[in-house]
Amino acid sequence: MSFFQIVFFMTILLNLWTIINGFFLYPLVSKPKLSKQPKVSLLVPLRNEAGNVPGLLGSLKQITYENIEFILLDDHSEDDTFALLEKEVGSDARFRIMKGKELPPDWNGKVHACHQLSEKASGEYLVFLDADARVAPRIIEKTIATMDKHQADMISGFPFYPNHHFLSHMLVPLQHMVVQLHLPLMVANHSTRPMFTAACGIFICIERSTYDQIGGHKSVQNSLVEDVHIAREVKKQGHKMILANITPSVLSYMYDSSRETWEGFKKNIYTGIGRSVWMVLFLTVFYAFVFLVPFGYLLIGVVENDIVYLLPYLLTVTFKMYVDSRTGHPLWLSFFVPLSIVLLIAMMFTSMSVHLKGKSYQWKGRSYE
Repeated sequence: MSFFQIVFFMTILLNLWTIINGFFLYPLVSKPKLSKQPKVSLLVPLRNEAGNVPGLLGSLKQITYENIEFILLDDHSEDDTFALLEKEVGSDARFRIMKGKELPPDWNGKVHACHQLSEKASGEYLVFLDADARVAPRIIEKTIATMDKHQADMISGFPFYPNHHFLSHMLVPLQHMVVQLHLPLMVANHSTRPMFTAACGIFICIERSTYDQIGGHKSVQNSLVEDVHIAREVKKQGHKMILANITPSVLSYMYDSSRETWEGFKKNIYTGIGRSVWMVLFLTVFYAFVFLVPFGYLLIGVVENDIVYLLPYLLTVTFKMYVDSRTGHPLWLSFFVPLSIVLLIAMMFTSMSVHLKGKSYQWKGRSYE
């Protein structure tokens, strides 16, 4: 078998695996019917989020679930976040605004903010939501119904990302691709094995009793990827955590610019793969073989005027197009998958170099080791 044939069959397997694996990414229950309405605490940490406050509050006020409290924490913002919160909340009694305490030296900023929010929450379910998120009016009913259906103690998912900047278009939607490519969802959603899990801190719902049992955010107080680590703690305690396709009901304006996208990925990506040099090298070789070699054959096909050489590249496009179609992202992004992979590899090495040089990651005016 020639090298070209190996690449060709590899891209076929890539598509088959992703389609089969995608069957186990649960949708949220579309028409929820709840026999009771347990109290829900929706908790939002905010730091320098003045630009997101009006959209966030407009979204939260549309939530139809009745037995709910909203607690918003201003984490020492240096802009008008707190003043805008007071203005947008107005006289709505469902909302409470807090000012965060000073950040202890051994805590991650967002983790500490979420910990403070949890201490004030009185709900049977805790929903942690990022300030850049917007949710559908029936998100709470759908989420609880989905947890009931699958007997889950925690649920998370990656939202739809309406990107408006080049780097965001190229990198942010890859989160969906990476999960569906690398995580065996049948195992992740049906077992309590901690190594088979993923989560997204933009949207997490967890039963309060489970949250307390794992020690809440205090158990992951210095983590830069607290969402994944909380999910692992949940599974370590024998509880069920599921990943769902929440894109029809949750969106996130994750980064405002290409620069912010770069800084955000630089902070998270190396930590997200366990700060392993070997994992960076393995993923680089794997992605190069699966995505960049097919693009190389595309160029050969153009030069030699042989359409057969185009097939591996087109199969990587159909793979990415399948993921993007399920998560609501523009299908034209699929044709740029080689460029996205080059940027992702560059991002891994950049993030790794910060750690290996003993420098700190910078995010929203704070430094993280």
